[in-house]
Amino acid sequence: MLLLYKDVCRFYVIWAYPRTYEWWSYINNTWTNREWLQNFRMQRCTFLMLCDTLRPWLTCQNTTYRKPVPVEVRVAICIWRLATNLEYRSISHLFGVGLTTCSIITQEVVTAINMIMTPQYIKTPSLAEFRIIVQGFRDKWRFPQVAGCIDGTHINIKAPPNMPADYYIRKGNYSIILQGVVDNKLMFWDINVGQPGKIHDARVFFERGSSDTLLPTWTETFAGVDVPLVLLGDSTYPLSHWLMKPYPEGRGVTPEQIQFNHHLSQARTTVERAFGHLKVRWRCLLKQCEAHITLISRIASACCVLHNYCEVHNEEFLPRDVVQEEEQENEDVEHRGQEHAQGNDIRDALCRYFCRNLNQMYFYRVMGLC
Repeated sequence: MLLLYKDVCRFYVIWAYPRTYEWWSYINNTWTNREWLQNFRMQRCTFLMLCDTLRPWLTCQNTTYRKPVPVEVRVAICIWRLATNLEYRSISHLFGVGLTTCSIITQEVVTAINMIMTPQYIKTPSLAEFRIIVQGFRDKWRFPQVAGCIDGTHINIKAPPNMPADYYIRKGNYSIILQGVVDNKLMFWDINVGQPGKIHDARVFFERGSSDTLLPTWTETFAGVDVPLVLLGDSTYPLSHWLMKPYPEGRGVTPEQIQFNHHLSQARTTVERAFGHLKVRWRCLLKQCEAHITLISRIASACCVLHNYCEVHNEEFLPRDVVQEEEQENEDVEHRGQEHAQGNDIRDALCRYFCRNLNQMYFYRVMGLC
């Protein structure tokens, strides 16, 4: 009986392996702001502000067995995972925590970001903020009445156990859709994430936009037509009174319509650049995400929040690894039944507006007035 007791005690002698935070202490004492920006996508002061924001949610109590992992280390583990997509085993060695602990910490920090920071950093703009956005698009792209640009991107995932065919896309992999609305400063003010990759972009967002509660109702008159605030989308979306898309190109398109398409395409680069910046900063969205399907949506949402957080705090974007967003290969959807006359009238009025402005600019140049 004594031998059996000794064997049991010997089996449970080591229940937690000794680990060290030496590497974390080293980078805190030696890394420059540039190195913090390159590795954590934000400078050290911005990182510490993030830790203070999340501290009420992440602080753990001391116990008689061992001290909890500090909040700064917990946030750093999550940020490192999102920024590099490095496997948990390597991250656990760097930060001196267990493999399972590393995974749990990442999920807890992602949840904290979504619960605490999402209401502050991803929200429908106020009326005053909408006016700033509209003026921003008008000043930079000369496109009036634009409240944002909408587009979607695919996040690669492993084949889910339930209904994998819904997530299979033409490129031969599995994905979920992250769809966002971006303002003139490349910041997301609305996101929709988690829909299976096979679903068409237009079906993800169309129901909310058609409820007439998404945008303010003020209008401006162009060519005798009252033009409301609109979002700019690509040809995959249905034309509507609240969403403008380019004219179909090909035989029969007029020079004025080509000019309109050009202006719309220029303004829409904001959403394409926003997705590019998002995936470069948080490379877990660029490569295949191996997390569980229920966690991937929370990770993508947290990355959008952190993207806006970095933009608000003027964190420099390092463009050496810029990702060009590819055109989405959605299955064709017939929109003609959904595109109503008001949307066509608004698009035609904007088309005439651009044509008139172009003629005026040409006249001024000929007369030497500009």
